Amino acid sequence: MSSPESSEAQSTPEKSSENGESFGAMFSEYERSHARLPEEGGKQIEGTVVAVTPEQVFVDIGFKVEGVLPVAETEPVHAGDRVLVSVKGRNEEGYYSLTRTKVAQPKDWASLERAFADKVAIPGRVTAVVKGGVSVDIGVRAFMPASRSGTRDAAELEKLVEQEIVCRIIKLDVADEDVVVDRRAVMEEEARSTKDRRYGEVKEGDVVTGTVRSLADYGAFIDIGGVDGLLHVGEISWSRVSKPEDVLTVGQEVQVKVIKIDAEKQRISLGMKQLQPHPWDAVAGKYQLGQRVTGTVTRVMDFGAFVEIEPGIEGLIHVSEMAWGKKVRKASDVVKPGETVEAVILGVSVPDRRISLGLKQAFGDPWAEAARNLQPGAQVEGPIVSFTKFGAFLQIAEGVEGMIHVSEISADRRLNHPSDALKIGERVKAQVLSIDSEKRQLRLSIKKLVPTGLDEFLAEHKEGDSVTGRLLDESGEQARVELGEGIIAYCRIAKQGSQESAAQPKADLSSLTSMLQARWKGASTASVDDRQAPKTGQIRSFRIARLHTETKRIELEMA
Repeated sequence: MSSPESSEAQSTPEKSSENGESFGAMFSEYERSHARLPEEGGKQIEGTVVAVTPEQVFVDIGFKVEGVLPVAETEPVHAGDRVLVSVKGRNEEGYYSLTRTKVAQPKDWASLERAFADKVAIPGRVTAVVKGGVSVDIGVRAFMPASRSGTRDAAELEKLVEQEIVCRIIKLDVADEDVVVDRRAVMEEEARSTKDRRYGEVKEGDVVTGTVRSLADYGAFIDIGGVDGLLHVGEISWSRVSKPEDVLTVGQEVQVKVIKIDAEKQRISLGMKQLQPHPWDAVAGKYQLGQRVTGTVTRVMDFGAFVEIEPGIEGLIHVSEMAWGKKVRKASDVVKPGETVEAVILGVSVPDRRISLGLKQAFGDPWAEAARNLQPGAQVEGPIVSFTKFGAFLQIAEGVEGMIHVSEISADRRLNHPSDALKIGERVKAQVLSIDSEKRQLRLSIKKLVPTGLDEFLAEHKEGDSVTGRLLDESGEQARVELGEGIIAYCRIAKQGSQESAAQPKADLSSLTSMLQARWKGASTASVDDRQAPKTGQIRSFRIARLHTETKRIELEMA
């Protein structure tokens, strides 16, 4: 006997559609395809894959409308593959919801009892939200607690209404018609099954497509088809990434490489940078010794600072290469993370992937400038920076220090230690004695800048002045004449006969004391007979012939 619906369809006059197909034929096909669902529901149907997207597999199951199978619930398939599926119901878009799990629809209480005893999954339809959960139609009215629904909040629970689900009976009382079902357990089992299967399919070295599921400070979790892999922050890019969220967003589709699989702990390590060319492959022909580079300080350690000179290429500036002068104890005293610096390449080791950089070299070698500007006799000024037992060190410029020997500090007293006359930080003037730029040594003197009796004599006399001095010797072409304490002049004396020299009286030593007391200022008071022949020890009058201020040499002639 035909149903009312079929009778109604038979009595409906056939009308032609635009494509020539009658309305009656279309209705009959619709009725046939939809009538099969209750009959076929719960049975496994062989279908044909017609399309595959990152999230769903579209399967032709012989109905008017195709079915959709979540990618996470099946092994990798391609268009044309044959698969066994069960129909769970319709989704919001009108497609049939499919599952690889065989699901049977109980038809009576006996079937429900068998499903309960065997702990098999059964289909159901959520009919309403009730207190504490939802009402589910599984052939009879059943209750599903919210905690066993597999939803996170009330909003998701509301979305289940009128949806087809797969659940398991966890309580059955036929007498009271009390039935409780659990969807969460089925979902967890499916997830475990998918995860186990996926772990067996994925191999190290595989390149897969995944979706960013969540972000953490240390990396990102990527869903690669039912199983999560960890993409560590250090594996995102060859350049340094501070936080994954600077590069990735939740829901973003990415291509990653499987680096490592720990089957026991069920952990998969992923990498993105491995799919990009390694920047070190081009380093050998790109960077040379002495080359100036600019980069950003990425990390600062006590022993030095790492500088990224291009994405994925870092160099190390050791603390010893940060300053010419002062000793740097910690790199953080000189540079900070994020700071842009200019440096000079000191060494490149491609096999070790190491580049040594120098910060102080970028400023120029101060000793090169010192060698050009500092000559013996030049005057310099700076602070005393350190002491040793044998002298003090004076800073001329950044990276250039000169040593003042303890004997060159004071002209009028003997020092046991440089701290007897100087203090750390005290600014003093000194004269350059010598410089060796190769050995980076500079000898200085403070006492050379203190005026001496000779300096005063040169400042107060001029050529042609008459002076009195003691003849120290008369041998040789030039005789030495003492004009005062520490003041020695030279005089050319003509040679005379030995007899005449023998007749000369002894030197008047009594006049020497007066001369030394008055020094050169009292030259006219000495009583000397200039007609006598010159002789050692004699005090006589002279005239200044030449004054050499640069060499501090005095030349005399007899008065």
